[in-house]
Amino acid sequence: MPMKANKIEPQSQTRKQKKDTPWILHIFNHKCFVTTIIGCYSCHWKIKQEKKFKHGQCCSLRERLFYPYLVISFCMSVLLVFVWVESSNEYNGFDWVIFIGTGLWFFWSIVLLSFLGILAAYTSLLLVLGILLLWEGIELYLHWCHKTLILLVIVICSFFFWILFTYWKDRWLTVGLSLQVFAPYIHLSSIAMMVILSWPLAFYLIHLEGEARIRRYQMTCNERKRNKRCNVLTKLRALQVAVGLPFFLILLCLYLLPLGNFSPCVQEKNKLAPKPDFFGHRGAPMLGPENTIMSFEKAVEHGAYGLESDVHISYDHVPFLMHDSDLRRTTNIKEVLPDASLTHPSLFDWDFLSTLNAGKWFSHAPIKPFFGMKPLSKADRERAGNQKIPKLTELLELAQKEKKFVIFDLNGPAPNHSLRALYVRHVVSIILDSQIEQHLIFWLPSFEREYVKKKAPGFQQVGRLLPVERLTKENITRINADYKNLFYNGMREYRAANISINLYLVNEPWLFSLAWCSRIPSVTTDNIQVLNEMTQPSYFMTPKYYLFVWILMDILSAVFIVAIFYFHWWKESKQEKFLKSTSIHTESLSTSLRTGNSKNQGPSCIPIDPVFRVTEIPWTHAALSPALTKNVRKYPDSSCVSVVPMKKASKSEPVSKTIKTPVPGEGNIRQLVPTLKASESIQAPVQESAREAIFQSSSAVKANGTFSSIDVCHPQKQTERPSNTKSSEESLPVFITSSPSSSS
Repeated sequence: MPMKANKIEPQSQTRKQKKDTPWILHIFNHKCFVTTIIGCYSCHWKIKQEKKFKHGQCCSLRERLFYPYLVISFCMSVLLVFVWVESSNEYNGFDWVIFIGTGLWFFWSIVLLSFLGILAAYTSLLLVLGILLLWEGIELYLHWCHKTLILLVIVICSFFFWILFTYWKDRWLTVGLSLQVFAPYIHLSSIAMMVILSWPLAFYLIHLEGEARIRRYQMTCNERKRNKRCNVLTKLRALQVAVGLPFFLILLCLYLLPLGNFSPCVQEKNKLAPKPDFFGHRGAPMLGPENTIMSFEKAVEHGAYGLESDVHISYDHVPFLMHDSDLRRTTNIKEVLPDASLTHPSLFDWDFLSTLNAGKWFSHAPIKPFFGMKPLSKADRERAGNQKIPKLTELLELAQKEKKFVIFDLNGPAPNHSLRALYVRHVVSIILDSQIEQHLIFWLPSFEREYVKKKAPGFQQVGRLLPVERLTKENITRINADYKNLFYNGMREYRAANISINLYLVNEPWLFSLAWCSRIPSVTTDNIQVLNEMTQPSYFMTPKYYLFVWILMDILSAVFIVAIFYFHWWKESKQEKFLKSTSIHTESLSTSLRTGNSKNQGPSCIPIDPVFRVTEIPWTHAALSPALTKNVRKYPDSSCVSVVPMKKASKSEPVSKTIKTPVPGEGNIRQLVPTLKASESIQAPVQESAREAIFQSSSAVKANGTFSSIDVCHPQKQTERPSNTKSSEESLPVFITSSPSSSS
């Protein structure tokens, strides 16, 4: 019966297999994945054979020199995003500063945050794509567009860092305070991240170890002497140390970090100080227009301890509430008197100021003063739209009625104002005339303090962040300090001197939690409605609970890391044992082939790589034609090499289209090995039969003195092919045959 050698598996079975494969595998496969990451990284979307790199040569020299720039841009952009996220407490002040320069109110802080986030996401994506390409063994080639953008990212980040170090140094103080609050959680999250990173690290280190063992096993004595200068094994060991040692040092530091860690939010519950009191910053500016009676009433409704405001003096000597140095942002002066919108508020008469609308900008404007502010109810919206600029006396009346403390910044009038030199005394007389209890006034201005003490001895004198000796000399028992400067300038000294502290401006819950855990008596805030609902500090934990979580996290992480390393070591050892066992049979085969070839002056360059699979190659006209005989002939598949004798055959036997089964006893001795499917694993009986076929064939070669072709598939080259690619070359078997010598 004729045998069809080219047929490997039935066509019906192939169709059935394709039919049973899920539809998603026809679209999203390994080839699609590799093409996608190459296209995103190198902008080459054409599907082609990937260029694999050799060990130690992941990319060209130019790519290796540019890759650190990508890492630098990633680190700079991520650090900028982290700094700006932690500065969320200052977003409103940042928007106000931009408004002064541009005259346009917008959420510039959110725009900057989004822009920095895009830069960080872009650099992170390129870095991840590069790691994936290295994982796949594909050479790196970053497109010139990406390189230009990476350099642009570095320039932009450098510009922002220059601004931070030059003009906004206090932003670094905010980042340091946030690390104090989040330190326990950052510590535990870092340990979890190290466990995740241990998987690729263990794979790489064990792979280097396995490669070193294989090189040591394959080297002969002479090779060891020749490799003393280059010392490949030493380089592999050095690479292992360079990669693994920093990882384990960082892990050790994380394990021991809590021994030197200090976080104010880690303390016993019975030692926790009372909740700080609130001063409504310009009232409750998220619930009503700032520095209006509605805003102060909303602050009183949410439990404000005191009311904070800013005072200007009109041209006709009436103190009123206003923060900015012009009326553009909080009034409708652009509609009423656009030419005077930049005029200082103290140059207007009270009759004109009292006609301006001070709430329409808050209730009807499309852009609210605070990002994420809750929408107003219909009643509050109507009430806010009718607010006017209030006098100082109106605020004092509300404070006297509700028994709330009042603290304010007193702004001096314009240079040509009639009260330029006497505005402090005038304001003190207005306060005394309002009949408010003197102890409800927290006097903050430092001008003419001695006169104020004599004229109004009941006022509570509030100082700035001054040395303790000066505060004690002036008999000041309370200070109003910026939170960024207080935590770094002798807070313990103020406590030791029994000086009460009020912090401004505290809007974020994490910052309020830090003030609470640090025993701060009171804070000034815009976000009173949120902070007032907190029953305990955020991110608060007891030392015992933190100690338990710390030890548990260290033990679990150590167990997982050891298990990951052991798994990769076991997997590499199993593969190494298999390669060594197969290499023994290959060496014996190569020895027998060299012995047989020496008699006929045939080539002796038979590869000694371990044989992973021996199967039959279909018979073709080209394989049996003497005209194609050369010293070394390669099939289209580069992993299979055919070795032929130097001496040409004297006769060429005709080859018909249908090749009959060879009959024993004829001149040709042919040994066929059963065909293996590409998807099936190699079983032991098949390997044994293949080995027997090789030895029989080699013995036949020794007897006859010549052979026609031997095809051996290299296992390492086969494993480089994608596992899901079902090409005809993977399923082709190896055919071993020997022809009689020309003398026969």
